[in-house]
Amino acid sequence: MTPATRLHATRFDPARLGAGTLDRDYVLDRNRLETYFDRTAAGAWAQLTSDAPVSGIRATVRAGRDAMRDTLLSWLPADMTGLRLLDAGCGTGALAVAAAQRGADVVAIDVAGSLVTIAAQRAPAGLAIDWRVGDMLDASLGDFDHVVAMDSLIHYRAPDMVAMLGHLAARAETSILFTFAPQTALLAAMLGIGRLFPRRDRSPAILPVRAAALRTRIGAALPTARIGRDRRIGASFYTSHALEILPR
Repeated sequence: MTPATRLHATRFDPARLGAGTLDRDYVLDRNRLETYFDRTAAGAWAQLTSDAPVSGIRATVRAGRDAMRDTLLSWLPADMTGLRLLDAGCGTGALAVAAAQRGADVVAIDVAGSLVTIAAQRAPAGLAIDWRVGDMLDASLGDFDHVVAMDSLIHYRAPDMVAMLGHLAARAETSILFTFAPQTALLAAMLGIGRLFPRRDRSPAILPVRAAALRTRIGAALPTARIGRDRRIGASFYTSHALEILPR
């Protein structure tokens, strides 16, 4: 690895999350994600986020994720020179790379070390990306102009999701871009089908929320912020809704 893609690992310590606390459910959900993505699904996730051929269902998921990533990138400045961005839940790093290619100084962090390793190996040399294994809420990461959390909050309960957004808003100067799983009949049906598989084959639960209820929770938790753009992406087996929070 080049110096620009050196990987830093930090041990999870809830005390490092900064002001305020999240309850025990947050820690349990976070640890489940780490176990699944780091030990169970690393190979499948690496294939899904590559150019390798995938099944029809996974192809729709890939197309949906590509469309969502393009949406979030379109909400960021075309020239990000001098700006600092946190990719909160970076996975295999496609968004972090795109932001760095626009000139951003990127901190890309994920709980799954195996995925961050893949991301660092795939990244072109010379980009200003600080690859980290750890918790996106770690206050020691510092402050940012923009924070992006694409499909990384969808496994948390709504109260924890909003609490996480509060932590991130305290360190975001211009915007937070994040996605959630909208509560729809189609998504409920797909999640129901997923529950038919043996437990060992399941990914961590996606926890859908109603868009209106989430907006209300955000308004109550972040009274000085406002919600900007939003867009829902529905691509068969991929459904996700993006929101922009303007914290100042």
